[in-house]
This record gives sequence, structure tokens and C-alpha cells, in this order.
Amino acid sequence: MEANETTPLSAVALVCTLSPSPAPSSSQLLAQQTMRALAEHGVTGKVIRIADHDVKPGVQVDMGDGDAWPDIRDTVLASDILILSTPIWLGHPSSIAQRVLERLDAELGESDDEGRMLTSGKVAGVCVVGNEDGAHKVGADLFQGLNDVGFTLPANAVTYWVGEAMQGTDYQDLDKVPKKTAATTATLAANASHLARRLKGAEYPPS
Repeated sequence: MEANETTPLSAVALVCTLSPSPAPSSSQLLAQQTMRALAEHGVTGKVIRIADHDVKPGVQVDMGDGDAWPDIRDTVLASDILILSTPIWLGHPSSIAQRVLERLDAELGESDDEGRMLTSGKVAGVCVVGNEDGAHKVGADLFQGLNDVGFTLPANAVTYWVGEAMQGTDYQDLDKVPKKTAATTATLAANASHLARRLKGAEYPPS
């Protein structure tokens, strides 16, 4: 299928804050801003806060009765772009972000008729927020995991904000979006949508 700059795309943002709704969340705010930036490139989609759902621990597609992951997985597989948004906790992605990666690990055992992973040809990006250092390290951790389970990362695949170390200001407390963060979010959206359209028009070869 030939794709061009008007080819419709869909995206889902999985927000990995530790706080369920309706608690405010900087991770959700940056994910929503990223989705709005994607919308400027013809991308539609939704935001899912993982803490609002009973995503069970494990590395299978379905961990049994009450597991919310299968429905979330269906949304991920139906989307062209996955955005994974996490706070920094103790210098690492949140435990919920790690759980999402662990559940995505099941995709290593799933393939299409050509032997490709079901995530093949899908693009991923990352949002990171925190009031301590570590955004590059957290982004690198998520990049590796997302790539391992079949996603393709565009150039500049992370947008982030970190406040002053050992201070209490959160991203959601800011009066306005910092210019650098806004510019980085716009670049992530532009590059992710561009790559997703290229991959829709030219699939990876059979495995």
C-alpha cells in the first residue's frame, strides 16, 4: 500500500503514572500534549492510564480472569503509533512502565503469516517527566525494550521535562510549557507520523 502525508494514522498513549484517575498526572499531561501534536499530522487516537486498569503481572498475552491487558493490547495492535509515558522514580521508569514492557514481551512469541512480529512496522515514542535527573537514561531503557518487542523508533523519539533536583515542582505545576519541551514534542510527533506512514507503505521483509 502506498502511503503519503495524508494517509490516516492512529496512535495510543499508555500513561504509566503510579496514580489512578482522577489524580493529576504530569505523565498524562505530556502524553496528551504529544497526542495533540500528533493530531496536527493527521493522527487520531486515545490515552489510556494503565493504573486505572487491572493489568496483571506476567509475560503472556492474557494472564487470565480479570486481566485488562488483552483489551489494551488490541488497541496497541490496532494503532500505528505507541506512545509510552512515564515518570522518573529513583532514576528509573515507573514500575507500571516496566509492567507494560513485560506484557509486551509476549509479542516475541506472536507473528503474522510472513513470520513478522505483530508489532512489526509500528512506531513508538516516549514521554518522560520528573523532578530529578535521569530522562536520557529512562528514555534509553524504554527504547531498548520497545525495540526488542518489535517497535521502530524514529529520530528524536523522546520528549521530556525534568525539574531541578531535590525540588518539588512537577511538570503540571508550570504556568506554561517550556519552549524546549514544546519543540521536542513537536519533533517527536512529526518524526513518528512520518516514519509510520513510510512503514505503512513499505512493510519490513518477511522473517
